[in-house]
Amino acid sequence: MPNQLIHEQSPYLLQHAHNPVDWMPWGDAAFDLARAKNLPVLVSIGYSACHWCHVMEHESFEDADTAAFMNAHFVCVKVDREEHPDVDQYYMDAVQAISGGGGWPLNVFVTPDRHPFFGGTYYPPRPAYGRPSWMELCSRISALWNEQTQQVREQTKQLGDYLSEMTKKLFPQQQENRLAEFSERAATALLKVADQEAGGFGQAPKFPGSMAVDFLLQHHALTDNADAIKQALLSLDKMACGGIYDQLGGGFARYATDKKWLVPHFEKMLYDNALLLPVYCSAWLASNKELYRDVVLDTIRFINRELKSEQELFFCALDADSEGEEGKYYVWSWEEWIAVLGRDRAFEADYLGVTPDGNWEGTNILNINRELKEVAAMYGLTQPEAAMRVKNAVQQLFAARSLRVRPGLDDKCLLSWNALINIALLTAGVVFESAELEQQATTHLDMVMRAFDTESGLMRVWKNGSARIPARLDDVAFLIWALWKNGAITGNEQWLLTASELVEAVIADYSHEEGFFYYSPKDQTDIPSRKVELYDGATPSVNAVMAQNLWVCGIYMENSEWVARAESMMMKMQSTALRNPYSYGLWAQLIQKLAFGPKTVVCTGADAVVTARAMIRQNQPLAHVFTCKKEKSEIPLFKNKHFDDKKYIFVCSKNACYAPVTEIGVALALISQQV
Repeated sequence: MPNQLIHEQSPYLLQHAHNPVDWMPWGDAAFDLARAKNLPVLVSIGYSACHWCHVMEHESFEDADTAAFMNAHFVCVKVDREEHPDVDQYYMDAVQAISGGGGWPLNVFVTPDRHPFFGGTYYPPRPAYGRPSWMELCSRISALWNEQTQQVREQTKQLGDYLSEMTKKLFPQQQENRLAEFSERAATALLKVADQEAGGFGQAPKFPGSMAVDFLLQHHALTDNADAIKQALLSLDKMACGGIYDQLGGGFARYATDKKWLVPHFEKMLYDNALLLPVYCSAWLASNKELYRDVVLDTIRFINRELKSEQELFFCALDADSEGEEGKYYVWSWEEWIAVLGRDRAFEADYLGVTPDGNWEGTNILNINRELKEVAAMYGLTQPEAAMRVKNAVQQLFAARSLRVRPGLDDKCLLSWNALINIALLTAGVVFESAELEQQATTHLDMVMRAFDTESGLMRVWKNGSARIPARLDDVAFLIWALWKNGAITGNEQWLLTASELVEAVIADYSHEEGFFYYSPKDQTDIPSRKVELYDGATPSVNAVMAQNLWVCGIYMENSEWVARAESMMMKMQSTALRNPYSYGLWAQLIQKLAFGPKTVVCTGADAVVTARAMIRQNQPLAHVFTCKKEKSEIPLFKNKHFDDKKYIFVCSKNACYAPVTEIGVALALISQQV
């Protein structure tokens, strides 16, 4: 007999729909029932590609005796963190305050009024790892609730007060202007925590750190700092050649469990790939290294092959597991390798890191740790011969792997992540001069607006032909970013105007008195308090994205209040970003641009689109490039700038404009000037 989750659309919730636990979805009904029965609520949060979520489900939530105890003593609620990130954020903060750690699965015990009083992550079926079994914990929590209900409620008030106070302390105040020293100091701080052997930052586990790597690329473009680009390219090289990157099918896994990028956590998330693609595009512009072009195009092929819906929207993720084992779809035993390629492929095995003993749990994760020309020379092959042999081997292995049981697919579509992949597709199209990718970005953005923009407002989740769950700030902010990015490059003014309308809506519904933005809108009532997110997590800081949106939209709409608010946010974040530029990578990028003086570039005339794309490919971080195709424009920045069908490039700084020019080289010289 299925539980109430059978009526849900989330793949994660549906995974639990046949558990003997009487799971309910997040909503008022569960908490009304808890009040009626005077029971605590177990809020269990995870996502479909989470390995340890699957483990705990199999060990505990599928066990009949465990489920019977849970059903008798708790109202049990399952939450997909990707559907309700605000719920996840609030309870994650609570668990981190209680235990000092967090992660998923996140299991939180809360009152019928939704206030948390205890929580943790994974609990084993028997005592292990220095923690009690899940049944022991449930028994203790039930006894605590029954015997000390009043003390529990007092504890929740103290915890709630602590979380509210903690949120207040997050807000930095206006800092003394340190812009002149910001760029160099931030780069120095970031390079201090960089792994100069294996790339990336810190030790294991190691995450891609897209925003931090992009900061270093931007810093090099502005200062010619050799150490910055060396570390950025080292990081991108090591990731592209490591096990975190799928050497057969393209695309990046979530993170590496080791410092050398060999052993990934095998889940593949849409957002990680969406964020890495523009970074590899920037690296290609800076270095012209073919590896980066290959990574971008192969990753886009992976996304289109594995994550694209029939409606041109993109799904969330591929699971880490298949057939109940993490990574089984991707790894190769020596016997499997021989079955596909035979025994006489020593060169290919050497190049792709395959050995009889394996490099992970007796199997092989494909990786490249030496240059092709080096391995080719060892086997007396020319580089073209070696490249062809590798290509043939990869094709054979990919075909054989495609016959395996595939990892599970999380086939819901999120507005925020679709906005990020749209930006990535557009960026790749412009950088690699691919009309096909640019058209895909245009088609995709049109579909995003049709799918997620409903009569009831923007929705967060789309699946099975309908959108649901009201959007949160990341959805709206990332969509604004995609809209103005597309509008600026293509000259589609409606996208620019829609972006500015959404900025106004965000200001009205999400503003915090300190000048930043709440994650949830002002009418939210289903969690005890709203949060303000300032640091980069798996995706960029939503407040940094909104600062960027206010800045860019304020420029083209000539709204000085928006520009001033954006710059105020950046100024307040200076010291925070300097202390930890890795966790505040997008803020660091924005503040660095502010320090050097951004320029507005408007390309007009018959060749405006071509000119704008050529300007973007010049890799000038300070240039906000816009395409103006209409003689009579509704965009304030474009007015009186068309002149005639000749090519003109208008360059302005914050305080002054130059006379229009017709040559890209002249425009580039103006961009580099300090005004």
